[in-house]
Order: sequence, then structure tokens, then C-alpha cells
Amino acid sequence: MCAGRAAATLRRVSGDDDALVVPPYSAAPVEVLRLPAGRSERDQVAVEEPLEIRINGTPVAVTMRTPGHDEELALGFCLSEGLHPVAAALPDDLAANTVEVEAPAFDPERLQRSFYTSSSCGVCGKGALEAVEVEAPRVEARLEVAAELLADFPERLRVAQPAFAATGGLHATGLFDPTGELLCLREDVGRHNALDKVVGWAFREGRLPLADGILCVSGRLSFELVQKAAVAGCPILVAVGAPSSLAVELAADRGLTLCGFARGGRLNVYAEPWRVLA
Repeated sequence: MCAGRAAATLRRVSGDDDALVVPPYSAAPVEVLRLPAGRSERDQVAVEEPLEIRINGTPVAVTMRTPGHDEELALGFCLSEGLHPVAAALPDDLAANTVEVEAPAFDPERLQRSFYTSSSCGVCGKGALEAVEVEAPRVEARLEVAAELLADFPERLRVAQPAFAATGGLHATGLFDPTGELLCLREDVGRHNALDKVVGWAFREGRLPLADGILCVSGRLSFELVQKAAVAGCPILVAVGAPSSLAVELAADRGLTLCGFARGGRLNVYAEPWRVLA
């Protein structure tokens, strides 16, 4: 669901005429035993499948994701890793769960130096910050937004999540404009994938850098999410959950306003608070 497009083409989750609808590739039926009632019922769970990302025919990564918007996911991933993609499409060999990315300047040797996103990768915090600095100039956008509006974004995000409503098992990222309009929403089993899909959408729409946009994520704020927002040039990143220490450090280093625990009309601002109007 992007830029206000109706979801009428997707199947409904319930009989409620106003209910959101879930893409058929996002959820799968399973049998579940309800306890202590002891009854078996049909339920829905989030779909998770691997996606291989190729650049110029070379496999560069495999990520576990919820199918849908795979080209956007591949573009967002490559952008955040500094791999300079120009387009993405299904491969000519029609291999399942595969996306082919076009990146004329791609250097396979660079892969050994660019992947700093995993929290278990063993690199030091300083090295990770320096790696992001190479691809993400400091965000200088003068955007300012009312705290009350920012605090409301997670709820606006939640009510617009059809697959989460059906499964309870998907993260989401939403791109909002300064008035609070939801421009693009993507869901995925992975928080980083949901954000990559939104960044990939923005790239295709010619909206990068996101100097007048606000990103909102459904979970906690990790280093990799701030990294992706910084590469996208987004000045404000909001989350329902807490940030990590390195996420706060990276946001301050790159000039992002970082807001966590946004709920019930409240939020905590961890970096660049001048953009939040109390």
C-alpha cells in the first residue's frame, strides 16, 4: 500500500467492510491447537522464504524475507551497502526467489568491506561508523515536526498493516510526509527488509534523498536501521521500541533525529532533538 492506493485488489482478512486486506503471499494457513480450550483451528502465520540477490549475475547475498516487493528489497539492500544499483528485476532464467540487480560500477571485492549490518559481525563500533560515513553524508535537512505528530506515527503505522493484523508476525516500515500522510508502507518478517523495501520504493519513485520524509519502524532501533535511514538521507527516524547504543551514536554522527518509545502521545528523542517541536 503506497501513496494512498486502495487495497481492494487484495483479499480481506475478515468480513468487516472496512477491514484491511492482506496480500496472498504474506500469510499462510496452518493448523493450531488452542490451549487450554484444546480445540484445533485454522490460523495464519507470516510467510518466510529466502531471497537471493544477484548483481550483474553474481550472487551477493541471501536474506530471509516475506515475499512481495522483492525488487524494492534488493534495491534498498544494495543502496544501504553502497553498491550503487540502477535497476532490479526478475532474472532472465526465471529462478525462483531471486532478484537480479543492475549495478554497472559493482566491484565484487568491495563486498568484503561493506557488510557491517550484522550485530554479530565482530567489527568495532568505530569501524562501523566510519563505514557508514563513506556512503552517507551528514543529513542537513532543516525539517521540523511536532512531537505530538511523531508520537502518533506508530499507531498510524499499526492500523495500516494488513498482514500483521492477520498474523501478528510481521514488522513494518512506513514513510510519512511532514503533514503525517503515509506515503508508503511495507511489511516483512525482518525489520531491515521492511525498511529496505521502502527505500527501494523511494529510489524507484525518484524520491531519494528523503530530505522531507519521516521513517517509522515497528520494532526497536538497531544500528542497521539507522544506517539505512542515513544512506537514504532521511532526517527523522521514529520507532515503537528502544534504540541500541550504537544506533544513538550513529544517528548523532550522521545528523539524524532519532525517536524511540513513541506511543500514547509520548516519545524519547535520543539525537538531534532540535527537529522535534514540543
